[in-house]
Amino acid sequence: MSILLSAEQLSCVRQDRVLFDQLSFDLPAGQVLHIQGKNGAGKSSLLRILAGLADAETGQVRFRGLPITSSAAGFSQHLLFIGHQAGIHSQLNALQNLEFWAALLGCSQYEPYQLLGQLGLAGLEDIPCYMLSAGQQRRVSLARLWLTERPLWILDEPFTSLDKQLISRLEQQLQLHCSRGGAVVLTSHQALSADYQALAQLELQYRW
Repeated sequence: MSILLSAEQLSCVRQDRVLFDQLSFDLPAGQVLHIQGKNGAGKSSLLRILAGLADAETGQVRFRGLPITSSAAGFSQHLLFIGHQAGIHSQLNALQNLEFWAALLGCSQYEPYQLLGQLGLAGLEDIPCYMLSAGQQRRVSLARLWLTERPLWILDEPFTSLDKQLISRLEQQLQLHCSRGGAVVLTSHQALSADYQALAQLELQYRW
């Protein structure tokens, strides 16, 4: 089983508080890693370190055996990161955001209206995103998961503001991604309900 991502002896300090230290794990292809913990335990900080967006106090992250710091540009070509912020252009509408991401991710074979309809955005394609609700903006953001073949997905609270139907559809997409040899790291306060072929959990403890 090939290892996509490895964390080696990671430590993180924020505002003089140690969030976690000596943290190590491997993420093989086909696996979902569900990171859990109370608010402030360091979940988002860990995701940003894994994505190469923040530095760890100690330790390193490897992608396919190579430190991500040795080729940040190359690593980013294999990564899709969606954080707390929607990461969409609020002045553009849903369709325009979709077209931008499709071009950036190199996806040409997709039906934009069909995809937006599947995400519960039918009839809202032409409305500027700043006029959409938080849940609708989140759906626009998550559309990227249907547009990319990048193997590593790092997702911070992807189920936020979604109803049960959309959560189920999103979990189906995560399953499909893993079945194709991809891997997912995500945070979520709720339990995952789908039957994943390979699911691991990592609990971060809040430290005072």
